[in-house]
Amino acid sequence: MQDLTSTLNPSLRSWVTSANVADTDFPIQNLPFGRFRTSSNEAWRIGVAIGDQVLDLRAAGLVEHADMAQLISQPKKQRIELRLAISQGLAEGSSEQARFEKALFSQKLVEMGTPCDVGDYSDFYVGIHHATAVGKLFRPDNPLLPNYKWVPIAYHGRCSTLNATGTTFPRPLGQIKAPDAEAPTLQPSARLDYELELGIIISNGNAQGKPIPIEQAEDHVFGITLFNDWSARDIQAWEYQPLGPFLSKNFASTISPWMVTLEALTPYRREFKRAEGEPHPLPYLSSTQNSDQGAFDVKLEVLIQTQAMRDAGLQFERISYSNFTDAAYWTVAQMVTHHTINGCALRPGDLFGSGTLSGPKAEQAGSLLELTQGGKQAITLSNGEKRVFLQDGDAIALKGWCEKPGAVRIGFGECIATVTPSPKH
Repeated sequence: MQDLTSTLNPSLRSWVTSANVADTDFPIQNLPFGRFRTSSNEAWRIGVAIGDQVLDLRAAGLVEHADMAQLISQPKKQRIELRLAISQGLAEGSSEQARFEKALFSQKLVEMGTPCDVGDYSDFYVGIHHATAVGKLFRPDNPLLPNYKWVPIAYHGRCSTLNATGTTFPRPLGQIKAPDAEAPTLQPSARLDYELELGIIISNGNAQGKPIPIEQAEDHVFGITLFNDWSARDIQAWEYQPLGPFLSKNFASTISPWMVTLEALTPYRREFKRAEGEPHPLPYLSSTQNSDQGAFDVKLEVLIQTQAMRDAGLQFERISYSNFTDAAYWTVAQMVTHHTINGCALRPGDLFGSGTLSGPKAEQAGSLLELTQGGKQAITLSNGEKRVFLQDGDAIALKGWCEKPGAVRIGFGECIATVTPSPKH
């Protein structure tokens, strides 16, 4: 662990000068992993973000391949050794500077993809404030169902419509039934929504029938990304009973390009505890390590840019914010352990969505469904436009970062996508 500590030293600086700027997402203490290419005709490369640059690990002689699945499936010890080698090579005064300089590319000049090939995707529901707020909209007398405080709830999603940041996606079609209608109709969703989430990327998996103990759960996690699980609320309302979300969720999801490793998040661990009177998790979901440092202090925000804003040269503006620690009722380790307790096998590159991460205050809602009270109260943007749900041309950006006294600020980059009109039907 001494080697890991050296990569987190707040006084450590890089010869890549942009990595030493105070508000950069990617100082030398971060070193998140992602995939990039310099043209659409070439294969993806493995890169690490440093300031406004990306380091090609293969070109720098740090790996012998460009297979992200092979890299993230390495044992934790090897991952830490690789982190140390990258940190030492990028540090001021490094003898590797001349070699590494030849492997640097400007992030502005490369194409970023999804951070890895995702095999399976499960979306959790760990945001208790979101679950409570949404529950109140549909079940005022019983907002949280009895199992919520005992079981990390999740559903299985689709990775086939998982998109890289900066892309567009069409407004989904689906069956929608108005409360006073005799039959549903097929039409574009009129209640399109975003969901502010984090994505958890699995590293080395487990054999079928061999659950991952909570004490070992984080050894099976490579890193964390930003994640937007787009939702069609009107389609969802008609289809979700009895088996849960289906076409209202699987039409598009957007993931940020950088995986911030758990090693980089070490300074931002926090105690995980629940309020007085909350039920204690069953033994398989509880450990001293999880209680002492199972939470991560990640600040989050949602921004919007409408077509009218773009036409007027206006930038994105914030519409909500929250924090992973305040929002989550379950930890990353608990998600991993519960997912495997029935014998389910995880594989390198599997993705977990955290579920919508809303804070306890109204302005900390992680979705428009909550911000607008189910579509009853429009929000007003600075240019005078109003929104209940998303309109065509709207772009949503998610951002995340960690900062505290005595540690260097690190960020997650951006997760951005734009809604385009629904295809004709």
